[in-house]
Amino acid sequence: MTRAVHTQALDGFFKSLLDIEGFQNIDSSLNGLQVDNDGSEIRRLAFAVDACLESFKQCAAAGGGLLFVHHGLFWGSPLALRGTHRERLKFLLDHNIALYAVHLPLDQHPRLGNNAALAELLGIEKPEPFGLYHGKKIGYMGKLKKPLPIDEAVKAIGYMARPPLGVYPFGKSVNETCAVISGGAARETLQALDEKVDLYVTGEPGHSVYHNALEGRLNMIAGGHYSTEVWGVRKMMEECAAQLNMDTEFLDIPTGL
Repeated sequence: MTRAVHTQALDGFFKSLLDIEGFQNIDSSLNGLQVDNDGSEIRRLAFAVDACLESFKQCAAAGGGLLFVHHGLFWGSPLALRGTHRERLKFLLDHNIALYAVHLPLDQHPRLGNNAALAELLGIEKPEPFGLYHGKKIGYMGKLKKPLPIDEAVKAIGYMARPPLGVYPFGKSVNETCAVISGGAARETLQALDEKVDLYVTGEPGHSVYHNALEGRLNMIAGGHYSTEVWGVRKMMEECAAQLNMDTEFLDIPTGL
């Protein structure tokens, strides 16, 4: 029989896993419980990359009482309750759905995070922290278990075999070392060059670093912001199912970006 829990218990569970407090001064996301429910017990958890009306509708259709997302509704400064922001919040309240968001702490987590998952998919041995952002390293780098051509790396990280945004084979024909940061980390290409890795994997490409990668002979994959960030969300879903004995469901809502 599956468990039913309150949002306070789920909040404690998520905070026991993810370093939410450790990122509060550098992450513009309001990490944690962004929208509470009316105090009712939750019997089913839904997971998605983005907080949007479509993910809320799918959560309601799936019977989810709490939606865990990587990209939440609140970033940096308050938003007036009007337009799409009002409609989103109204839907959550009308359907008594709680919203939980975790941004950089989920990117960084060494076991459940987006970047740890990418490192595992690519076969990075003994991943070391990489990618300094406001004093914290949120990505991983290291030697690959076996030499990996760039086209095989693309296949390894492609969720549902979806194509990447861009592939830039500027370096070796076979990669022996790799660094990864999911999502929008094009500027960290410069750090990958400094580390002299063969391959850099991120979500979004960046015009400003194109020639740096070309001239530095760095292979680069822009796997897509969405596609590189399904992995940590799914790992959190699997962890909740195993540790909390709760029904879970992943809501796949790709943007193609």
